[in-house]
Amino acid sequence: MAPRGHYGCVYDGRMSSNHDTPAVLAEDCQQLAAALDASGARRVECAMADFSAIARGKLALRADALAGCKLPSVLLGMTLTGGAPTEMFGSVLPSAYTDLALIADASTLAPRPGRAAEASVICEPSASWHAPRYGRELGAHELSPRAALRRVLAAWADAGLRATVAPELELFLLQRRIDDSGVRLEAASAAGASGAREAACEQYSLERATQFEAYFDDLYAGAEALRIPLSGHLHEAALSQYEVNFAPGEPLAQADAVWRFKRLARELAVRHGFLATFAAKPFLDQPGTGMHWHFSVQRDAAAWPHLFATPDGASTAALGHFVAGVQRGAPAAMALFAPYDMSFERIALSDASPTHADWGEDDRHAALRIPASGAVARRVENRLPGGDANPYLVVAATLALGLEGLCAAQAPLAGRDDALKLPRTLPEALAALQHSAVLRQWLGAPLVDLYVALKSHEHGERNASADARQWDLRHLIELA
Repeated sequence: MAPRGHYGCVYDGRMSSNHDTPAVLAEDCQQLAAALDASGARRVECAMADFSAIARGKLALRADALAGCKLPSVLLGMTLTGGAPTEMFGSVLPSAYTDLALIADASTLAPRPGRAAEASVICEPSASWHAPRYGRELGAHELSPRAALRRVLAAWADAGLRATVAPELELFLLQRRIDDSGVRLEAASAAGASGAREAACEQYSLERATQFEAYFDDLYAGAEALRIPLSGHLHEAALSQYEVNFAPGEPLAQADAVWRFKRLARELAVRHGFLATFAAKPFLDQPGTGMHWHFSVQRDAAAWPHLFATPDGASTAALGHFVAGVQRGAPAAMALFAPYDMSFERIALSDASPTHADWGEDDRHAALRIPASGAVARRVENRLPGGDANPYLVVAATLALGLEGLCAAQAPLAGRDDALKLPRTLPEALAALQHSAVLRQWLGAPLVDLYVALKSHEHGERNASADARQWDLRHLIELA
């Protein structure tokens, strides 16, 4: 760790921070009760993000929500398909399926779009049990992607730094056909469009986008209710693909927003008669689905707070140090940025999807792009994550690695040589994550071990299927 004063890096002991405690998150029962009273909600949806970023939880009456909705701990060990790595139970997870209490973050309470007298609140799990693998009591919050991001942000705060982030999220609007040959995908037909649909990519077409105005109107209305800061959308560079932009904001709120947006987009698409998917590569001959994140850094209590540029607009050495930290940790982080086998098809069949942890000024082929901007908006764009990634883990890993680079004052690596080469398969990336001392320290060994076990189990299920591509289309189109 660098000495005191170097970018404010004075934080150590990442997993011992008191920010780990769910009670710190909850803002206590009184604040949740006050928020519910103000909302007028009679029912509360208690929602928790799992490793696949699927919303797990229950709809409860007000009293149950205040008491902490209960769910079985087996949910923490479930794969996307409902399978489970049995070696985790009794060693990391309790074999008796201990109850979890869902502890609500009252600041996230928002009305459910289109549902009268119902609200939704984001929760994290609370429970503890003995974990023989680590020889100690394990807290359920140690296995929460959202809590992992909070721990990283606590380190940034202790270092006197804060990050501002802005995501860009791509999605496909599709129709799915199932017949004797299996699952087939085609461009969606918007309601009232007389069956009209794209036959070839109409990138940046306003005319095609207007056919889906009813869907996007509902999407913007729902996003406003859920405090998702959408700033615009466009038709992207693939068949029936769209990109949604978010205004810049605080990292935890932005990860919450992306998590909620993915669910909202899928739910509304079904009501409009088609599917919205964030799967990484729905069409092998089209560009894949990205989830790009822009990161800028500010100092607290500084006359010029913007760490990545000088007032006259020149990039600082600190920008390079942040890039260097992400570069060096990227091989292991790819297991988080590309969480399925299909995710690596997005990279192998690349169309501006990076294969190396390279960086460049305004270079859309680089993994870490420095967009052209003024001094206040100087930022690093992480272009590695796919749309199927968990936003909490993406932001947590990027900020953890970036802070490592700032504290070590490392120089970024240039070019596209072997030192910057990224894993090309999911097992290779999972092995890198499993052996990453840096990410095990930041995210916690239990979270990394469980994540690797779950993704390895999903990889095994896919490989054991008769047709790996059909496994992807059946399981990832709706859930990734």
